[in-house]
Amino acid sequence: MRPTRLDTARIRAARQVIDPAFLDTPLYRCDALEPELGCAVSVKLETANPVRSFKGRGTELIVSRLAEHGPGAVVCASAGNLGQALAWSARDRGLDVTVVASRFATPAKLDRIRALGARLELVDGDHEAARERAAAIARHDGIRLLEDSLDIETCEGAATIGLELVAQPAAVPAYDAVLIALGGGALATGVGHVLKALAPGVEVICVQPRGAPALTLSWRARRVVTTESADTIADGVAGRHPLPAVLDDLLLVADDAVLVEESSIVAGMRLFLHHAGLVVEPSAALGLAAILEDRDRFAGRHVVTIVCGSNVDMDAYRRWTGAGLTSDH
Repeated sequence: MRPTRLDTARIRAARQVIDPAFLDTPLYRCDALEPELGCAVSVKLETANPVRSFKGRGTELIVSRLAEHGPGAVVCASAGNLGQALAWSARDRGLDVTVVASRFATPAKLDRIRALGARLELVDGDHEAARERAAAIARHDGIRLLEDSLDIETCEGAATIGLELVAQPAAVPAYDAVLIALGGGALATGVGHVLKALAPGVEVICVQPRGAPALTLSWRARRVVTTESADTIADGVAGRHPLPAVLDDLLLVADDAVLVEESSIVAGMRLFLHHAGLVVEPSAALGLAAILEDRDRFAGRHVVTIVCGSNVDMDAYRRWTGAGLTSDH
């Protein structure tokens, strides 16, 4: 099989670079979810860290290398989580960070980017407009452009989650599938690479909102498919222009890519709240949404779902889930 861009030895070495705050996150079987879903579910909780998402694993790699050898400034486009992680990783390393985001991004995410000391530039339009502006800033200022999912560090940082999934056989009973939120592709290609290399019997299932289907459509067609718009509450995965190199990797490691409805995403968020005590952002509920929409496929199986982020606007969260949570929850 043709290799991906990722390298398992580099991924193992990445664990020595990434701040321990992002490593060895909780992995546990959540029995309370099982009566609702008809299958055994284990949770890999990537919100138990300083930026409440998995993105810090990748930004730690990038920033550590920039601090040693690169320019003293970096710019990225972000829906919110990547920008927070980059600002956190750069804060004590003397790097200047600019984050470009849509002005329609989740306010709580934007506020946190500012609080972490990054320069924040807002653009009209969606995440693709932010990507274009970030690239223009990098060219004009001669600084490093961090491109999520294209820069191999973002994929190999995320891939350390896969190492933890295969290194803890005693922590959970044997699982036969991993459900992974699909946006730009770093999480799916990273974790998928490790699973195919070290646990090839585990099914790698990527999940994307039906309202933002570009990378799933590309995977199915085996060529890049772009969409005119992205309409989903799962802002962290709302891309429209898949990257060819990322698609090439995804074709090698994903066994399936499925699309789910917005109502199922909301139902997944409610299940996490009421049965697991977890406040998650919409992207993190995609795995449960996939189970809800295809119960027969997962009946009697044991699956792992990666809870990839919990940076959510609480006013919107209350509307979606009906939760009586205060804004300072």
